Amino acid sequence: MQVFLDTYATQGIRPALAREVLSEYSQGRFQQALANEAVQLCVAEVAGHLVGFAHVVLGQGHDLAPAAASGKTAAELLRLYVQEAFTGCQVGTQLLAQAEAQASAAGAGLLWLTPWVHNHRALAFYGRRGYRDHGQTFFVFEGESHENRVYAKTLPPPAGS
Repeated sequence: MQVFLDTYATQGIRPALAREVLSEYSQGRFQQALANEAVQLCVAEVAGHLVGFAHVVLGQGHDLAPAAASGKTAAELLRLYVQEAFTGCQVGTQLLAQAEAQASAAGAGLLWLTPWVHNHRALAFYGRRGYRDHGQTFFVFEGESHENRVYAKTLPPPAGS
């Protein structure tokens, strides 16, 4: 919740954002994700405290993302969130590498995501790590449309294969 609000509530919290964050980041929502075999969560902790996480959904494609290699599937990096105090400390880099490795080991040949166009730091982060922009898409909630970009990267085969 904290990272979502720090990123998207740049002009303060309004009712639509509050409802979105309370719905999408509830304990029940994470329990559903953990029970789903297509979901992989990677967490980063410091001294037993959660400081970031990556949320991957296997078997998900996007119309704008390139096709995965023959015999491979696509996976979505639904979220990669790192608390502000831990940005610049390689936490996001390590979470992304773990998410990519887990997706590749599960048969994904492509990982894609939809970062918000106003999150310039995230756009640059993924660009530096080999993700390429494949076009415009929108995140819609409560009748509001927010412009995102589709970024994707071909994943290398799993280590040892």
